Amino acid sequence: MPYETIKTDFDESTGVATVTLNRPDKLNSFTLKMHKELRAALDLFAASGTRALVLTGTGRSFCAGQDLGELEFTPGAMTDPGDLLEQHFNPLIRRLHALSFPVIAAVNGIAAGAGANLALACDMVLAARSASFIQSFVKIGLVPDSGGTWFLPQRVGMARALGLALTGEKLAAEQAENWGLIWKVIDDADLPDAAAMLAAQLAQQPAKAIAAIKHAMRKSVTQTLDQQLDRERDLQRELGISHDHIEGVRAFIEKRAPHFEGR
Repeated sequence: MPYETIKTDFDESTGVATVTLNRPDKLNSFTLKMHKELRAALDLFAASGTRALVLTGTGRSFCAGQDLGELEFTPGAMTDPGDLLEQHFNPLIRRLHALSFPVIAAVNGIAAGAGANLALACDMVLAARSASFIQSFVKIGLVPDSGGTWFLPQRVGMARALGLALTGEKLAAEQAENWGLIWKVIDDADLPDAAAMLAAQLAQQPAKAIAAIKHAMRKSVTQTLDQQLDRERDLQRELGISHDHIEGVRAFIEKRAPHFEGR
């Protein structure tokens, strides 16, 4: 279907989908239409046999968060930011987390505010060397949202999370990699190909195992060790009778590449 604020692509040969935020003149900042179109695209790909997804942006920005020009600041008629989160940003973050296939953020430039946390909501983050991450909320009197207060302490620890949130300072891509905030920094010109190659690689992995790994890792944040050990046992029991586990073992014994079918 045609979109106005995003571009989409699907490679049937690999099962890799690409969604590109496409408001470069506004640094790919979110509007209500972009929310609607992005969530529709995610729903479409989730139902179409997608094996991996790349999320990126057009131009010099990945995403600058909410387009403030679309909000109302007239006294007595101001946009309620809580409503904006409840109706749009929070469902988007939850939708990304609910996807069973791996999602890669290819951060091509500035990722600010909710745009930074949109990237962190993805399973893996590749960033162009010139990219940067900014928790800019404090500069307009707000708290990091779209999962920011959850993602940051988990990935970089409380001291660095508070530092980023309280100062709103720009974090360069290489520092973000050094701190463990993102997966890897890539030279700018190589970012699209690197993201496509990683997505194609992940798309060839056993889909049931990928989904189980995502589930187990995320549940671990709120589980005790005993609970997590039980979860691992249950997942291994389920995966141990899957076609892809048996195929993987046979391929290892026969010294050949496995052919996973997602079952």
